[in-house]
Amino acid sequence: MRDLAPTGPGTALGTAAPPTRQRPRLSHLDVLESEAAHIIRESAAQFERPALLFSGGKDSMVMLYVALKAFRPAPLPFGLLHVDTGHNFPEVLDFRDRVVAEHGLRLTVARVEDYLADGRLTERPDGTRNPLQTVPLLDAVTRGRHDALFGGGRRDEEKARAKERVFSVRDEFGAWDPRRQRPELWSLYNGRHRPGEHLRVFPLSNWTELDVWQYIVREKVDLPSIYYAHERDVFRRNGMWLTAGEWGGPKNDEPVERRSVRYRTVGDMSCTGAVESDAADPDQVIAEIAASRLTERGETRADDQLSEAAMEDRKREGYF
Repeated sequence: MRDLAPTGPGTALGTAAPPTRQRPRLSHLDVLESEAAHIIRESAAQFERPALLFSGGKDSMVMLYVALKAFRPAPLPFGLLHVDTGHNFPEVLDFRDRVVAEHGLRLTVARVEDYLADGRLTERPDGTRNPLQTVPLLDAVTRGRHDALFGGGRRDEEKARAKERVFSVRDEFGAWDPRRQRPELWSLYNGRHRPGEHLRVFPLSNWTELDVWQYIVREKVDLPSIYYAHERDVFRRNGMWLTAGEWGGPKNDEPVERRSVRYRTVGDMSCTGAVESDAADPDQVIAEIAASRLTERGETRADDQLSEAAMEDRKREGYF
């Protein structure tokens, strides 16, 4: 708006008005952090029993970091929830438990193994357990009476996630319907839902992979070691370097090789591929990402390559 205050020798006192103080310029990371903190606080105000989905991966770690910062010095007003496939990377699970202990957080773990043991779920022929997470997740929502779940999904990851709003309504079966997406003008978020429904809330929606890593550098956010280059025994399948494990790899025609690799994203070992890399610190990772022409999920997640609509199909069934 135009400054209407009189200035110069023609003012009532015959002296010039003091110079206007310039507001400090916010960096794009400041803006993203502020938006994420606003979304998390708004959710805590609107919902009775939210929970934060926390795997120990980089996105959930950044989301947790922003949440802790948003409510400091008060404790986090909600707990954490993780669906463990039984094929998660041990380094990531150890990191998850260490973070929970360091900050005195409440963590609930829903285990796919329990559902396989009692027959509620059946092992897939390909050994992939990512699609099996949906039932344990929805059961955990019911048991915990959660009316909202914070997720670390970002719009740049995958086209189905690009369609999703920050506040995403899920029906009584946990399913996502893109036709029920609500407008979110002027950063106003509508958390209304019918009995039995809940919402998924994505504070990092407008972040990119590069934003996440730049924030990690700025804030010195700790991460599991497998995000950085390390020597690992891997084998090639469908263009990806996978880790050998009880889930069903490698086959006879898939020789194991020792390579310097790192992970851009972490999940079930059966469908999460490594990338060859020498990036041993966050700055080197940023340089590597800036030169890449493939998204992290496009390059390293086999479960997203099952079909053109693989992610959207899983979300319609109640997936993250």
